[in-house]
Amino acid sequence: MRKRLAGQQRRQVIPIKLKGRTISRGCAKGEVLLSRDPISFLGSIDPKTGVVIEENHALEGKSIQGKVLVFPHGKGSTVGSYVMYQLKKNGVAPVAIVNMETEPIVAVGAIISEIPLVDMLERNPYEVLNNGDLVLVNGSKGYIELIKQETNKTEHD
Repeated sequence: MRKRLAGQQRRQVIPIKLKGRTISRGCAKGEVLLSRDPISFLGSIDPKTGVVIEENHALEGKSIQGKVLVFPHGKGSTVGSYVMYQLKKNGVAPVAIVNMETEPIVAVGAIISEIPLVDMLERNPYEVLNNGDLVLVNGSKGYIELIKQETNKTEHD
């Protein structure tokens, strides 16, 4: 029995854990949604639906609801913090956020909305993560963990 279990463990992807900086405490698990474009929560995302509405944005037409939203940093108005809070109150917010480097608008929005947020990972998240990967974001301890890589993702999934 032990030999079989050891063989099964070898076939599984070993979780990748990346240390970062805690911005907003809490833990959440979800599917990665990547954007190389910065996000302005005021004007880029519909606070009622959680759908990205900014024209020509990498995520235009996609929902951030329940996702681990990975983007470089925020942009735009300080009102964006309150839009993040509206997203949370409306049940359409991301479960967690990962940034290259968080600025105050997104930091405040995540904190008041109780959305776990980690930034400044020890490795570039765009080199490690893909859309559809399952990750755990531990904002309390300042790390993310890649639990399952999505290798057969299609545009229709």
